[in-house]
Amino acid sequence: CISSRLPRSFPAVPILQALLYKPLTPSVIPRVFHFRASPNTKISSRFCSWIKPRVPPQDFNIFRAGFSANFTAMTGSSSKKSSSVYDFTVKDIRGNDVDLSIYKGKVLLIVNVASQCGLTNSNYTELNGVYTKYKDQGLEILAFPCNQFGGEEPGDNAQIAEVACSRFKAEFPIFDKVEVNGSNAAPIYKFLKSSKGGLLGDGIKWNFTKFLVDKDGNVVDRYAPTTSPLSIEKDVKKLLGLLDSLKQQHIIPSLLVK
Repeated sequence: CISSRLPRSFPAVPILQALLYKPLTPSVIPRVFHFRASPNTKISSRFCSWIKPRVPPQDFNIFRAGFSANFTAMTGSSSKKSSSVYDFTVKDIRGNDVDLSIYKGKVLLIVNVASQCGLTNSNYTELNGVYTKYKDQGLEILAFPCNQFGGEEPGDNAQIAEVACSRFKAEFPIFDKVEVNGSNAAPIYKFLKSSKGGLLGDGIKWNFTKFLVDKDGNVVDRYAPTTSPLSIEKDVKKLLGLLDSLKQQHIIPSLLVK
């Protein structure tokens, strides 16, 4: 497709103008974009990529860079890909930015919580127990309120904090209310779901879905809402390295006896 005199061709500049936030300026409008029709049809079927700008090459490079930037902004696509939870910044319950890299070297249990769910009492109680037991060993529990499941977290951040901290005595961090599914899902949750899919798809199924993250920021496991936090304790101890130390404590006395 190297000729500007192809049959059944038409300019496609309006199509590209529709994709851009700003109209193309006259200095960088290509002379013509062609679509070549297939032999057996009267409509175009293949895009012809030949472009001849009416300006010097450096101006066309500006056009190309601008188009790429606008396309990325419109689609949300980017060449940069997050590799760990440490790449994200979230907001706490008071609206302050929190760089998750502050948790480097910690084992994380990330949970989407709700105040009015049938699972609320048992999960908050057991999460408190696990956190109290292992926080000094390197465990952090990060709770993200979410109202997407049955509308069971309807309050604002102040009300959520009152329930979590006053009623349930939660000592672990509570963050800003987020969405965990859909196009408006928080970036951290998009990453968690892409790292560990669930049964019948990646989407979060209900309140109190749990993600276990190792000391390097890698998502290593995912647990259903009905999974008791106490049942995860063994996995937490393994990532904390406590199981190995317990084994050593049993092995050494046995050797001394022999």
